[in-house]
Amino acid sequence: MTRSAPRSVAQYLEQLRAALAGEDPALQQDALYDAEEYLRAEIAQHPDKSEADVLELIASTYGAPEEVAVAYRTTEATVKAALAPPPRPAPRSALGRFFAVFTDARAYTSLFFMLLSLVTGIIYFTVTVTGLALSVGLFVLIIGIPFFLLFLGLVRVLALAEGRIVESLTGVRMPRRPVYAQRDLGWGERIKGMLTDRHTWLGMFYMIVKLPLGILYFTIAVAGLSLGLALIGGSVFQALIDSGLTTFGMQPDYFHSDVPTWALPLTLALGVVFLTAVMHLAKGIGIMHGHLAKALLVRPTG
Repeated sequence: MTRSAPRSVAQYLEQLRAALAGEDPALQQDALYDAEEYLRAEIAQHPDKSEADVLELIASTYGAPEEVAVAYRTTEATVKAALAPPPRPAPRSALGRFFAVFTDARAYTSLFFMLLSLVTGIIYFTVTVTGLALSVGLFVLIIGIPFFLLFLGLVRVLALAEGRIVESLTGVRMPRRPVYAQRDLGWGERIKGMLTDRHTWLGMFYMIVKLPLGILYFTIAVAGLSLGLALIGGSVFQALIDSGLTTFGMQPDYFHSDVPTWALPLTLALGVVFLTAVMHLAKGIGIMHGHLAKALLVRPTG
């Protein structure tokens, strides 16, 4: 069944949304933003023509909604293939798959994301709470409205930046374009649109909840790495002391351990297994948080 040509920007976006049904919501947001920005810019350059006439004029240059959807799918597949890490031979044994996490770059980037989350969580929480408090306090003044709009714009900028961090470190696809904001609306309509858009409040909720999550992630990462490396380093250190190979320039009497020499290989193995489990946990947390960020920071397209 052939669709009728869109006669307005809203119809064009609706057809494009339908053509992209089933695709990643982040991809849909990018495509809808690009299309709306381009179409409205073209309409603004032809004030003497109707939306239908402008859409008819640019149909051959920008493409029909179905053609644009195909182009975005092709580009997405190309970019995904280009950014994908080199394929690694899959280990055959369960033990090999367990320790293969040390060759997975995504585990290291996810671990870095856990450490970074404390810093970003503090920034997001401070900006959001301070912005809300000042917006409420200044709302009775004439500067309250522009300040509130500025604050909401800052939250959306931070949400977009957070999406780029999440995608680059966890691998979960996030938007590369913000939610389109129509610029020719008055202040009252813009404020009403932002206040009634649940995407605004979900973004603020993410900014606030990122702090306790960041504290949790940072604690897990630091405690897990410290314990695993302490078991490994302590076992090697004590084994060298007990064997008499070196005293590291100190008196042997300074060293005392409740772990017998015969148990050192066990503590070393325990440290390696524990550190490997921490790397798996970091990778899993990265994927989990990526999907949480997608649920809160990506506007539903349905």
